[in-house]
Amino acid sequence: MHNEGKPVLKSGIWYTISSVAIRAVAIITSPIYTAMLTTSDYGIANTFNSWIEIFNIFTCLCVVYSIGRAKIDFSDRFDEYMSSLQGLSSSFAAIVLLFAVIFRKQISAWIGYEVPLVIILFVYLVVYPSVEYMLQKCRYEYRYKSNILISLITCIGTVVFSILLMLLFNDKRYFGKILGSILTTFLLGVWFYIRLLKSGKKFYNREYWTYALKFGLPMIPHALALVVLAQIDRIMIKGICGESDAGLYIYGYGFATLLMIFTNAIGQAWLPWFNEELHAEHRESIRYYQKKLVLLGVFLTVGFVTVAPEALMLLAPRGRAYWISKWVVPPVALGALAQYFYTNYVNVELFHKKTPIIAASSILAALVNFALNLIFIPRFGYIAAAYTTFASYLFLMLFHYIATRFVLKEKVYADLFMFCAMIVATALVLVITLVYRNVTDGEAYRYTPVLRYGFMIVTLSIFAIVKRHDIMLLFDYIKTRYLKKGAKE
Repeated sequence: MHNEGKPVLKSGIWYTISSVAIRAVAIITSPIYTAMLTTSDYGIANTFNSWIEIFNIFTCLCVVYSIGRAKIDFSDRFDEYMSSLQGLSSSFAAIVLLFAVIFRKQISAWIGYEVPLVIILFVYLVVYPSVEYMLQKCRYEYRYKSNILISLITCIGTVVFSILLMLLFNDKRYFGKILGSILTTFLLGVWFYIRLLKSGKKFYNREYWTYALKFGLPMIPHALALVVLAQIDRIMIKGICGESDAGLYIYGYGFATLLMIFTNAIGQAWLPWFNEELHAEHRESIRYYQKKLVLLGVFLTVGFVTVAPEALMLLAPRGRAYWISKWVVPPVALGALAQYFYTNYVNVELFHKKTPIIAASSILAALVNFALNLIFIPRFGYIAAAYTTFASYLFLMLFHYIATRFVLKEKVYADLFMFCAMIVATALVLVITLVYRNVTDGEAYRYTPVLRYGFMIVTLSIFAIVKRHDIMLLFDYIKTRYLKKGAKE
């Protein structure tokens, strides 16, 4: 394997392992929360996180999107830039906090939380971005062990504090759950705020602040559009079809988006190396590795769709009514794959500092999704929303391709290969979906897992034969890098 690809492979392997481990902890502990909280308290606690996500888009000014390109433009002053970036977002968040204190009662009435939680929310948003800044800094410096450690501390700390504080606030357990969810991140945020400031020694720098704002401000509508794209389906299903169908959709959607854990981990590991290679004009090298990542995404998607019915049964062994939500998984998984693919073009747009293009495409995709939902949900029910989600992400993929290829006039990827991979993945997933059966089908159901898993094994075998050279190189690298090293130790 080429030496330049090793940082990508190494960090990709460990990011993926840690992401899956963190998600596994969240799945294992979720029954604890549901046992300790009423459905009302559970809803209140989780909705608070949604408000954090929405308000953070504004208070952090989306300047985090500037870090990848800044690592190239300010490579010799990167610590200064990170320190100043933090100074920019925390200063604006502090101003917002001041207004929140003044108008605390009005905000409390608006978002439906008591005044102390309103104040806690906006205090938290002052330092919360520092955790993401440190994660990004470690990522672009290939310090993947530090990155993983931060994620694990956040995950474990959140679980421990949530349980302890729910027991402490026994009469208002939602309050304890909210505090427990943010306490670890808040403490880490304070610590990283100090560390970034000490290492960079720059709170204000006009050049850095202007640079960051040119990236961040156009990305605010993009971030809001993505929130709308992720949430609008369930809101419209609840209004058109009812709460029961909304619950089924959310359950199936949640499993399908587990795929994003893998694809996001791979994408985050790829991005620092990609920026360096594009800056060095090494497009052939980018195409070489990107083709392999495309194929990996296809087979992860096919695998997720194949195991979906049995996985949903295992996750809800007593919730037989939820098993029908397996029909949501195939189109949403394909949507996740399209998102994985279009992010490649977004990386090029960020590299060239063309953030308005990204924002425009996200807004258009949100509008497309809304329009398709209005047309198809009343006619075909909640499952239609899964297909409109897939269509919206396909639109994003096409739009970003057009913007990159014909507006920026960049030819970075093997575009035809990627679109063909999307078509093949869609065909494979549709074939697998055709042999889905309901558990109530009795004898017919017994044979569908055999057909699905048999089809996947045959497909993987063909792939392994065609790509045997690359697979052997991967195993040789892992054996040399990890197994032999472990033996020596």
